[in-house]
Amino acid sequence: MARGRLRIYLGAAPGVGKTYAMLAEGQRLRARGADVVVGLVEPHGRRPTAAMADGLETMARRTLSHRGALFTEMDLDAVLARRPQVALVDELAHSNVPGARNAKRWQDVEELQDAGIDVVTTLNVQHLESLNDAVRQITGVAQRETLPDEVARRADQIELVDLPPEVLRRRMVHGDIYAPDRIESALTHYFRVGNLTALREIALLWLADRVEEGLQRYRAEHGIVAPWETRERILVSLSGGPEGETLIRRAARISARTPGTELLALHVVPEDRLADVDPAVLDAQRTLLESLGGSYHQTTGEDVVDALLQFAEAENVTQIVLGASRHGRLASLLRAGVGERTIKGSGPIDVHIVTHREAAGAAVLRLPHPSRGTGPRRYWAALVGAVVLLPVLTLLLTAVGGHLDLSSDLVIYLLAVVVVALVGGLCPALLAAIAAALLADYYFIAPVHSLAIARPDAITALVVFIATAALVGTAAGMAAQRTHQAVRATSEARALSRLAAAMMRGQDLTALVEQIRENFGLSAISLLERDPEASPVPRWYVVASAGERPPEKPYEADVESPVDDNLTLAARGSGLSTEDQRVLAACAAELALAHARGRIAGCSDGTDTFADAERTRASLLLAAGRDLRAPLHTAEEALVRLRRRRAGATLPEEAQWLDAAYAAVHRAAQLVTDLDDVSRLHAGALDLYLRPVDLNEMLGAALDDLGPGGHSVILRLPEQLPDVIADAALLTRALTALGADALRHSPPDRPPVVTAEVQVGHVRIRVEDGTPDRGPEPSPETSRAPGPRAGSLAVRLSRDLAEAMDGALETAAESTGFSVMLTLPSSAPGGSATSGRNE
Repeated sequence: MARGRLRIYLGAAPGVGKTYAMLAEGQRLRARGADVVVGLVEPHGRRPTAAMADGLETMARRTLSHRGALFTEMDLDAVLARRPQVALVDELAHSNVPGARNAKRWQDVEELQDAGIDVVTTLNVQHLESLNDAVRQITGVAQRETLPDEVARRADQIELVDLPPEVLRRRMVHGDIYAPDRIESALTHYFRVGNLTALREIALLWLADRVEEGLQRYRAEHGIVAPWETRERILVSLSGGPEGETLIRRAARISARTPGTELLALHVVPEDRLADVDPAVLDAQRTLLESLGGSYHQTTGEDVVDALLQFAEAENVTQIVLGASRHGRLASLLRAGVGERTIKGSGPIDVHIVTHREAAGAAVLRLPHPSRGTGPRRYWAALVGAVVLLPVLTLLLTAVGGHLDLSSDLVIYLLAVVVVALVGGLCPALLAAIAAALLADYYFIAPVHSLAIARPDAITALVVFIATAALVGTAAGMAAQRTHQAVRATSEARALSRLAAAMMRGQDLTALVEQIRENFGLSAISLLERDPEASPVPRWYVVASAGERPPEKPYEADVESPVDDNLTLAARGSGLSTEDQRVLAACAAELALAHARGRIAGCSDGTDTFADAERTRASLLLAAGRDLRAPLHTAEEALVRLRRRRAGATLPEEAQWLDAAYAAVHRAAQLVTDLDDVSRLHAGALDLYLRPVDLNEMLGAALDDLGPGGHSVILRLPEQLPDVIADAALLTRALTALGADALRHSPPDRPPVVTAEVQVGHVRIRVEDGTPDRGPEPSPETSRAPGPRAGSLAVRLSRDLAEAMDGALETAAESTGFSVMLTLPSSAPGGSATSGRNE
């Protein structure tokens, strides 16, 4: 059976017309003869939307009960049994009521598609998981119902339902989106022009990326390699040289001139990976690129130009930024530069050649420097060997000059050039070849003891010798260089793998530091940690050390390899090469990981001990609660019966004693219940169902639970109080606990005051009584420490319940009394209270 198709109507905000467009599509499909049913639609009281559903078959909803309340959801089984061609399902990101088959509505849609049913649905961009944080930062409202981006990406069609912010606000004013009592608050907060514009841009950009993905698939399926200038994409070619920062900044300026331009950078690594590139330079350029909004890429290729052009074609690049060649004129005559070859092969892609400081000095003659492939020692050894070997060979050949001809002399000189190339690399080999040619001309080609050449065949032989010596020397030098680098890379990998293996075996830091000291031949080494609190003079501690007189401060070391601001590896010994220092930095990073792992293990041991103590304490509390609950219940019933039996015959003083005894027993039973709730909450055994609840109803239920107690409670609430996201039972429990605690501590002439304040995205409930939190006499050291009321069981239970509902609870003790501030997220943006009422 073919899988059903998914079509999504995407909107930037509520009210743009997504549900209306979905129903209109259903009417269009029905008119064309398709079998269409409405699986679920949420018109939200909007008459035009409800009218659009007229004539469409609507499936009955399934009723579910949760926590004593009834809810309706889509009847998935009924839709599957009906098996229509198309099902209309509203609000793809919706969370189903507990008890439904699937937790999310998009999972219901997946089942419909698996059954071969096409689905048309709606989605707001703020519900996409990847955009949740960005939307919260813009609007101040956290979306609790999110949809994985992959679900939306798999949709066969995504259509944007768009309205300008001004039109959407006008619809709001006319009452086409929200009820009249919510219009002013929505216009003031969530539906501000800035918020709607930002959400609209996010929706357009997200959809543009999906269109780009579809375009790339189409180009790949049809074999289209020529770039299509649907969007400007600028590619910077990074060679790893110092000119990279200049190129990145220049490309960023070009990109800034055209909105929506994408900036990329590519570094091509040769397949032999022997290019002389400093990783630190590339890391710095990558950081700069990402700070400017670009993306860094790296690929491997035998030829830089071919790899660059292949990447540009694959990414649909429209412009390439290259640096001017750093090669001299002679090198340019021998082979075309990267820029020239890129221009010839770029086709319709524009190529920018950017000048830089390094290019300006490229023609300056520089003396050969020691090869980094063979090292300075072998380089100078090869030069000294050439200086010694060539004169010695010349003396020997002069001594036996009558027995050898010119070709034999040149072959012997060629052997010397190969030996020099094997020792020192390319540069010494080329110098040796030129010197050998001059010696052969001076001593063995007529006229002798002169650089002049009389015979044409001798000129040919000498030119062939120089060319052969240069080629053979080059090949031998490159082979020696690659062998040396391969051996060095193997040694580095072996050293790092040995260190990693030692870490996995659980060796302590001292053994690891000693292994590093032996690998690099250092006399002493220390891992130092700085005390972040010590200032202005830093204080360093030795975490681990090895060798004689290890350095205790970074400035006492010959070589230092910092890991971060507070951790460094300091060593004494002979100077290390650049490559050795790079490997030492990698070892220092591994030591830092080992040090951090040791700290985590120590904290884990302490945490395990604390967790065991907490489990023991919780078990004792639960056992005590179970043992006390029955006796307290018995005592409470006995006191109730005694009060009823002695009613009217008890002296006033005895009646007061009975009332006090009953209140004390009832209070003790309530404490046992509170302890049980706290233990269950910490153990994760307390069920939690967050949904919009009416705060007025929750306050009324809490007052009912308090019962008649001889005290009044003052309520100061705004006229329009939005719903809060909470668990109804837990919120009532928290409000009851706070109210009972406030009543118990309030004097008769100063009843507790409950105040509600509406803020953006939150509602704050303040419970205040007229009794200060009298703790110990404050001192400068303890003035901010919480008093006994702040740590009471009622406050702690309410705080734990509030945090479980993604809220918060704060306490404050002032001269006028003790107050508790309960903060909960609201289900809709709210504003400040304008008027209130007292009860």
